[in-house]
Amino acid sequence: MAASLTPSNSLLYKDFHKHPAALIESASGIYLETSDGRSILDASSGAAVACLGYDNKQVQQAVVKQLLSVPYCHPGFYKTRPAEELADFLVQSTNGLMSKAVLCGSGSEAVEVALKLAKTYFSHLATPEPDRSHFIARVGAWHGATLGALTLGDFKVRKEPFTKLISQNSSRVSACSTYRGLRPGEDEDAYVRRLAQELDDEFQRVGPNNVCAFVAETVGGSASGCAVPVKGYFPAMKAVCDKYGALLILDEVMCGMGRTGSLHAWEQEDVVPDILVVGKGLGAGYAPVSAVLVHSNLVDSFQASGKGFAHGQTYMAHPQAAAAALAVQRIIRDENLVARVGAMGRYLERKLKDRLLPHPFVGDIRGRGLFWAVEFVMDKQSKTPFPKSLELHAKMHSRGMKKGYEIALFNANGGYDGYSGDHFLICPPFIVTEKDIDDIVDRTARVITDTFAELAQSVAWRQATLGMKLAGPVQGFDIAAGESEVITVR
Repeated sequence: MAASLTPSNSLLYKDFHKHPAALIESASGIYLETSDGRSILDASSGAAVACLGYDNKQVQQAVVKQLLSVPYCHPGFYKTRPAEELADFLVQSTNGLMSKAVLCGSGSEAVEVALKLAKTYFSHLATPEPDRSHFIARVGAWHGATLGALTLGDFKVRKEPFTKLISQNSSRVSACSTYRGLRPGEDEDAYVRRLAQELDDEFQRVGPNNVCAFVAETVGGSASGCAVPVKGYFPAMKAVCDKYGALLILDEVMCGMGRTGSLHAWEQEDVVPDILVVGKGLGAGYAPVSAVLVHSNLVDSFQASGKGFAHGQTYMAHPQAAAAALAVQRIIRDENLVARVGAMGRYLERKLKDRLLPHPFVGDIRGRGLFWAVEFVMDKQSKTPFPKSLELHAKMHSRGMKKGYEIALFNANGGYDGYSGDHFLICPPFIVTEKDIDDIVDRTARVITDTFAELAQSVAWRQATLGMKLAGPVQGFDIAAGESEVITVR
């Protein structure tokens, strides 16, 4: 049989029937070039991954050099220079607070390693605590797609099909998300005390000696839409963990490695995790790579036990991945890109809020650094989400990818109850300029305006809004032109 000259849609990713429409032929800077001649502005760095853009010559050369010298060797038999140097770099980036690094392939894989390390810690104590096998996570969390990571997660659309396959050794407490979590009249200090008490109560319910760790994203990721913790939240959570002898695991796969304006997101929270998970921006997409960092106190305990860590995978400490990540992190350090993230992030925040918040269906814009989410609601006062059946977030993404818009927005849902709640993330590469940001906001505004204008004429819109108690017509707002228009719900 002759080989096909065009892709045959044999690759399965998420959907058995539909396939991504855009075939990417090349990429440079913050743009992806399609086979039909379009340039897609990647406003989401893929999934908060491509922090250096798509054609950094230094990183490419580092990967090629490693490919030509040692492309692979078994991590259980040998060590390589780039893997050793990357681990040293990561440990030094924490000022030695973390003293060991495990190099993995994906964020999900790294989360699983973190869970196994936590369990191992309690098994290797001088007086072992074998009952500590329960993990407390948070409502609306997302920690990865593998079975162990799904145990922690609360993105119901992705979790529920596999509920019978996954362990039931986790439970959830409320996330720290002021948009929906802060009660009327409640200040942030009172909010933190309430959340700390909720965590304390959960320890008591499960049994304090059964809890292995509290696991949280330092800044919420795709499922929660960049929910930012309030001041004092993580120290309060860590105090509860310390009270009961449990560990604090922070998942910074998406929000870490400079994305939120400090190399590690926890540096802005007055807390140090016992175990830290990083990924995505670690290698900037030039290679699949993630890492788990272990606090020096735990490492001391591991070493004192004289026992090993019962874990191993074929592609751990992969030399090409390590070489890519090491080059990426040196560039970020040498070019002071974390400070740039802070400056460009403040500009992006102002532009997004000035342009989009006036829209009647934009409920909240939140984030930090170059990590922002735009959430949509049917009513700003009640914060009522659009019905899941409307698939608003998918419509936004789909329109963005069409000719005339050409912007990649990272869409997600479930932020309200695990099913409903539409938002998208804007998290451009660290090399983004003010001009790029202006373009991103302009294109995003047109996507929002035109999506709602089309929806207003559809049967799906009438079905979704049926029964809404409205004081007259819903006022739309043309944020591209700055003019009001009326969208009538019949």
